[in-house]
Amino acid sequence: MTLAIFDLDGTLLSGDSDYNWGQFLVEKGLVDVNVYKEANDKFFEQYQAGTLDIHEYLAFSLKPLTQFSKAERDSLHAEFMATKVRPMMQEEAHKLLKFHKDQGHFLLLITATNQFVTGPISEELGMDHIIAPVPEVINDEYTGKIVGVPSFQGGKVTRLNQWLEETGHSMEGSYFYSDSRNDLPLLELVDHPIAVDADPILTDIAKERGWPHISLRGNSM
Repeated sequence: MTLAIFDLDGTLLSGDSDYNWGQFLVEKGLVDVNVYKEANDKFFEQYQAGTLDIHEYLAFSLKPLTQFSKAERDSLHAEFMATKVRPMMQEEAHKLLKFHKDQGHFLLLITATNQFVTGPISEELGMDHIIAPVPEVINDEYTGKIVGVPSFQGGKVTRLNQWLEETGHSMEGSYFYSDSRNDLPLLELVDHPIAVDADPILTDIAKERGWPHISLRGNSM
């Protein structure tokens, strides 16, 4: 079964779910507003520049989850989906996913945004599987730590290779869609790398290498 692999933030979504989760917490007054917003903005700028320390960022982004019960987390995420995520969903992205699904391809989401934030988004998009940073949970409580390798930059390739070994899937004929320079290691691995509404660095690389560059920024759902 051919793999159709997708990045999430800035690719299938018109914005960044991780950044918007932070903004959501700020707007709800659930974190120290000034301190958290400043840090969230700083980390987002580092991500865009390709200089993000993923371990430092995950420690920051997972810490608030340690303060909530499972019921509170579920309620907050449902509100977050309604107010932040669904407005970022794109009609053209849904069409692209349907195109690959109709070809019998396996829809795989690989994201650097933690699985608490992205798991429900993946389900709503109809993905077959998601690879994301896995938060440590003990007795239904988040510890603020991460389990295993974060799927960021070269870590996406590491996690994908682990999954391929576990499942027996093949990279033959594989596609990968991404907007970010951070995904260059995985774009170089697949048979069909496709830049989507790409950042300036990836745009230049796609032009140099003759990779398709498409836009999904049509009407939002």
